[in-house]
Amino acid sequence: MRDRFLWLGCLLYAALFTYLGWMKYEVHRNLVDFGIFAQTVASALGCFCNPIEGSHWAFHFSPVLYTVGIAVGFIHSPLTLIALQAIAGATVAPPVYGLVLRAKNDVTVARLAAVVVWLYPPLAGLIFGDFHENVFAPAAVAWTLYAFDSGLMLWTIVGALVTLSIKEDQAIFLAIGGALGAWYFHGTTRGKIAAAIAIFSALIALAFFLVIQPHAAAAAVSAWKPERFYAWNGSDRGALLAGAGARLGFLLLAFVPLLFLPLRSRMMWLAVAPLAEVLLSRMPTTFTMGTHYAGAWIGYVLVAFAGGVRGLETRWVRGALGACIAFCALEFAVADPLHPGLNLRPVQNRDIALDRFIETFPIDFSVATQEEAYTHLALTNPYARLLPETPERMTAACFVLVDRDFPGSARLQEYGDALAQLVRARRYLPIERVGGIELYRSLAAHCR
Repeated sequence: MRDRFLWLGCLLYAALFTYLGWMKYEVHRNLVDFGIFAQTVASALGCFCNPIEGSHWAFHFSPVLYTVGIAVGFIHSPLTLIALQAIAGATVAPPVYGLVLRAKNDVTVARLAAVVVWLYPPLAGLIFGDFHENVFAPAAVAWTLYAFDSGLMLWTIVGALVTLSIKEDQAIFLAIGGALGAWYFHGTTRGKIAAAIAIFSALIALAFFLVIQPHAAAAAVSAWKPERFYAWNGSDRGALLAGAGARLGFLLLAFVPLLFLPLRSRMMWLAVAPLAEVLLSRMPTTFTMGTHYAGAWIGYVLVAFAGGVRGLETRWVRGALGACIAFCALEFAVADPLHPGLNLRPVQNRDIALDRFIETFPIDFSVATQEEAYTHLALTNPYARLLPETPERMTAACFVLVDRDFPGSARLQEYGDALAQLVRARRYLPIERVGGIELYRSLAAHCR
């Protein structure tokens, strides 16, 4: 684990994805989640909230965001979020390296396994996406299971606590995984630690779902609706059959780059529940590469990959890892989860103009706007929010900011006609226009 190749690779991976993430941010290609989480971490030592959700506790159990909030307090920049996300992705490789090295005692094989992790397209898609708490899960899971496999019980407990702090679904997964570990290692110290983790994880899940979330939801701005993913009914059966191909495609994208090696390992049982979470959803977003939902299962699958590598005969292992690297490259060529054609382009005049306008906007004024502006306002303006999703809803913001130079904006398309009606009804008055940027002020009494 002191291999310079390993840690230099981590450094290069983190630097590359920090650079790519910053390029994406500079051209306003971040979506809603980036703004939501930027406002949440910026308020971590206060309300831990944002104008779209209200309290983040009403949606997710994510104490890990408090540490992110502390980092943002020291370096108040969106680059902090992007860099932390890139570091989280880079550090998935060392525990996989360690798991392989312990079994094979071959540094070259361990290095090849690390390279597969760095080239694994689902991980790259997760790290390149909008900042989200899920980005910390793969590394936390992999390090926890590495510590458990190595007999480092104190570090196993530390890793489990970090994993539990990321999101409530990890509590469910650790409860299941801990129960499996307690059964498999029955009567040993490992088995007792696994049982303790299972019990504590179950208690965390119950506390969130029965106490914390309902209490926070009472004052939430919007409702948490996990049932929209899983409330299957009769009318959904056709959609389930129609979506079978997409689910199969997802599994191929997840396992072909790993040459299906995770399926050779008993550790794959730990990945069943995380994969079921995304595959049993009615909404294809959960089993689409490049979204944050991949953070739920990647750590477990890559640990199972390490287990599969450990089980290979020595004469086959290097060739198999070489094939994995080739298939990772092939997947980037035919199904790149980064979607560089959409997300990476040179900075244009419209990007510069919007950022200059945003810099002049007061940080204590409520403003409703489209994604391109919201994600760049969020870290400094706790009152920034999105335009409503539907034209029937009335925005209560004192200002509305739109930029017609970004005509592809979903919120601008959804609410553009409604805004025009509000202006005609003299509920909002245009007060400034710079190129395609338009600023409107509400004539409501509370905004005067």
